Amino acid sequence: MKTSAAGHNAKLRHVRLELAREKGHPEGDRAIGYDLVVPLTAEGRIDPIAWKGNQSACRVRRFRPDEEDFIGHLRRKPGDQWYFDYVDGEKDDEIGFRLGEEHFVVGEYVSIRTDGMMHTYQVKHVEAV
Repeated sequence: MKTSAAGHNAKLRHVRLELAREKGHPEGDRAIGYDLVVPLTAEGRIDPIAWKGNQSACRVRRFRPDEEDFIGHLRRKPGDQWYFDYVDGEKDDEIGFRLGEEHFVVGEYVSIRTDGMMHTYQVKHVEAV
């Protein structure tokens, strides 16, 4: 794994993801998404070194209409696979598609596997925590 100088300057950011257009949601859906607290580099990528030192602060909140929010943590598996972990075990884990390569900047898209299906979300807000 390469480490850049920018990686050492990562700061925790609040990132809001909202469901992008898909079948059943032609306009997307602001009521379906995630709020993340993650360390980002200056380029907007997840900083794995900063994450390792701040794992307990790297939180995830999944929100859906008519459902209780899921609260969990951002975790990482070998091979740079990032996922959202809500309770012990893998049954409820939500895997991000190449999250380590994504740019968390407003307007970009991120894919997450939920309940066996891949969904695309758009980055709507990124702000300092």
